[in-house]
Amino acid sequence: MAHVHHFTYGLITLLLSYAVSVLGCLLGLICTARARDTPRMSARVRWLALGSLSIGGTGIWLMHFLAMLGFTVSNTFVFYDPTLTALSALMAVGIVAVGIFVVGLGQPSMLKVLVGGVVTGLGVAGMHFTGMAAMRVLDGEVMYNPMLVAASVGIAVVAATVALWFTVVIKSRPALAAASPIMAIAVTGMHYIGMFAATVREVGGRGRVEGVDVTTLLIPSAVIVGTVLIALLYATLSAPAAEERAAEALMTRLLYASEDMVPPPAARPTRATMRTQLRHAVIPQTDARTTSVPR
Repeated sequence: MAHVHHFTYGLITLLLSYAVSVLGCLLGLICTARARDTPRMSARVRWLALGSLSIGGTGIWLMHFLAMLGFTVSNTFVFYDPTLTALSALMAVGIVAVGIFVVGLGQPSMLKVLVGGVVTGLGVAGMHFTGMAAMRVLDGEVMYNPMLVAASVGIAVVAATVALWFTVVIKSRPALAAASPIMAIAVTGMHYIGMFAATVREVGGRGRVEGVDVTTLLIPSAVIVGTVLIALLYATLSAPAAEERAAEALMTRLLYASEDMVPPPAARPTRATMRTQLRHAVIPQTDARTTSVPR
């Protein structure tokens, strides 16, 4: 058996991958919280899609990819199949989206959380081992310990279920900040248990394998993920705060209460228009009531 190193460059790969997972989970939870707050279906779908991209693409897949930087095998070289690597990224986003949309659309329930957690957990485990299957070891064959594989799948299911439960119940900012590291610990633990399940048996006669080294994949992956992170940060920071949305809803109700109707979304006035109309609508009524009081 060849000697496998999981932390070739020290703990820096563990700390970096964990930090990225925390960031991805935090942005994803913020997006799902925004989805719960919005009454419009189109906006809710958009926020849930962003949450899937953040948790699946950054919190899970990018964490997996960065952790693989520390994976090496003694006296040989490890290459990766670009097609399977890209497929694992798509699987991470797609499977997480299935779970988030199952829970996030319609009325949430514990049954939805459990079903979505099982489906998402199995999908995340499939993503992980698809990424591992992308490895091509020169003069080596990768084998897996079935018990550790089963343990990693079980952790993936539990982690996915807890993550979906967080997306349903967590609303406050301190709770979001506390839940993200917990989610990242589960994701990172699942990944490394799956990695520890792999052993490499030396096989002679392989003069060449197909694939590229991990540093070649690092640059395009960093560019793509960096662009996604910037877009997610912009979307979450530029979204209106809950207080601002509540104020707009209050002004709309005041303006249309006398007509016993609520305007459709497309017909709702802008904030500046609502403030002006509210000023002109409320002040004259107050004056009329004041002048009608007998002296």
